[in-house]
Amino acid sequence: MRVLGVDPGSVTTGVGVIDFEHGKARCIHLESLALKAAGSFSARLGVIFGLMDEIIAQHQPDEFAIEQIFMYRSPESSLKLAQARGVAIAAAVRRGLPVHEYMPAVVKQAVVGTGRADKLQVQHMVKRLLSLSVDPPADGADAAAVALCHCFRRTSLAGVESNEPGVEKTAMQLLAQSRYRRRSR
Repeated sequence: MRVLGVDPGSVTTGVGVIDFEHGKARCIHLESLALKAAGSFSARLGVIFGLMDEIIAQHQPDEFAIEQIFMYRSPESSLKLAQARGVAIAAAVRRGLPVHEYMPAVVKQAVVGTGRADKLQVQHMVKRLLSLSVDPPADGADAAAVALCHCFRRTSLAGVESNEPGVEKTAMQLLAQSRYRRRSR
C-alpha cells in the first residue's frame, strides 16, 4: 500500500509518500513545501493544489491521509488552515483517492506512543521508523507521521491488513470471527 500523507499549512505544507508492505515502511518521497514565495494567500492555495496534483501523478499513491484541523487561538489562522486542507483534499479527490483524516494527537500516539509528543519527538521517530540517514524537515516528518499512522491503523493488532479501504480490524472483530473463537464442548 502506498500512502500520501499531508501536514497542511498556508505557509509550509509537509508531504510524505510511504510504501507499507508486510509491516515494513519505506519512504518514497518526503518534503516541506515552502509557500511564502508564492505571494498572496489565494496564490499559495493554487500552488498547494498544483503540487499535490503533481505529487499524486508522479508517485501514484493508493490512499491519501491528512491531519484534521484543530482550533488555533486565532480564527483567521484556523480558516486559512481549513482552506489549505480543502485544496489538498480536492486534489486527492480529483485523482480518485480515498481520503482519511486523523487528529494530531492520534497521529502522535500512533507514531511516538503519546498524543502529547512534540515536533522533535515526531521527527526522531519518523527518522527511525523509515530508516532515514538524515533528520527529516519538521513539516515533512509530520506528513510522514500522518501516512504512517494511516498504515498502522489499516493493519490490525493481529498483523492482518484489512481488505476494505478505510476499514481496520480491531481485536474484538478478529475474535468475533469463527476461526479465532474457542468453542465450548
